[in-house]
Amino acid sequence: MAQNKLPIYPRAKRLEVNRSPLGVLPERKKILFLITKATWGGAQRYVFDLATHLPENEFEVVVAYGASGKLLQDLKTASIETYELPSLGRDVAIISDIKSFFAILKCIRTIQPDVIHLNSSKAAALGALAARLAGVKKIIFTVHGWPFNEKRNEFARVMMYIISWFTAFVSHTVIVVSKSDEAQGKRMRWMSGKVRYIPIGIKPPLFLSREEASTFLALTSNGLRVGTIAELTPNKGLRYAIEAIALLEEQGVDVSYSIIGDGEQRAELKDIAVKFDVIDRVTFHGSIPDAAKYLRAFDVFLLPSTKEGMPYVLLEAALADLPIVTTSVIDPEFVHRYPFIRLIEPASSEEIAGALKNAPRTRPQYQDYPTLDNMITSTIALY
Repeated sequence: MAQNKLPIYPRAKRLEVNRSPLGVLPERKKILFLITKATWGGAQRYVFDLATHLPENEFEVVVAYGASGKLLQDLKTASIETYELPSLGRDVAIISDIKSFFAILKCIRTIQPDVIHLNSSKAAALGALAARLAGVKKIIFTVHGWPFNEKRNEFARVMMYIISWFTAFVSHTVIVVSKSDEAQGKRMRWMSGKVRYIPIGIKPPLFLSREEASTFLALTSNGLRVGTIAELTPNKGLRYAIEAIALLEEQGVDVSYSIIGDGEQRAELKDIAVKFDVIDRVTFHGSIPDAAKYLRAFDVFLLPSTKEGMPYVLLEAALADLPIVTTSVIDPEFVHRYPFIRLIEPASSEEIAGALKNAPRTRPQYQDYPTLDNMITSTIALY
């Protein structure tokens, strides 16, 4: 386990310290965040934002994780205490899952948190049971998209539903980040009173101008520029986006496609671009720090997810004044708030191609967005 954290993380918002009449600092609540992978994605950013913005005079924060990555490095930079759980992996494996359960139980008994905040389905299921056995007073589970909505066989989806229901049942409160997930959660037996909708919130990125962003990304095309920022995983549906670029080229559309991000599908997606003979039109930029600030280099933002909750990047694309093409799996509340969006059915390269071809070229302005401060305040109220 890492050394105790340093006094203040400079980017976090801190409240004035409340002292008792005798000048003694009040006892802080200890919050343990648990997440399967300390890499980078929506769930990891959520944990980072909460961990680094909780008022330090009220909360002591520890983040426990399985696989290491960018989140771990950022937490260390922010002087947040961390706890490694080496056996905790994303895929189901009975032996390692048993080891992970007992490792989580040991972690909880060592740290003795007042609140455990669970993220990602596997860590949440194991963590919720362990927390109950350890007598943790408050167990909170944040759903970053219900896993049973993933494209799997029927048996796997039923099992994921049972595991999700069990995790929610064992938890005291379930946070959802999209209205569609809220509706599904409230339909679960005995879950209606536990589910709380708290939209993810952000601070507006400091966007570069179109010219500056284009120069950094080496974009020279005068045709339709399409951009995506995403982890390269099957749930993001990027193979259908690449196929759509091939369809547009066949139709004589001058189009280029930039994919910013990294992940397990990188090699496979490159092979698909080669197969459809669009490798000259599809650029894999890899992971780029503060990627959102380059969004204005594009004409349209595309997120072709097949399973999603409410991704940060859609809020950032809206704040970058971009028209958006995405699938119907995203939060309907965002669709209601942002009119410059075209929804399509998931896993359809034909629909993606048509939506991109007919996307507006106007630059909308978006101001009605959920803020990070509101997300932090609403979450603290549950602690």
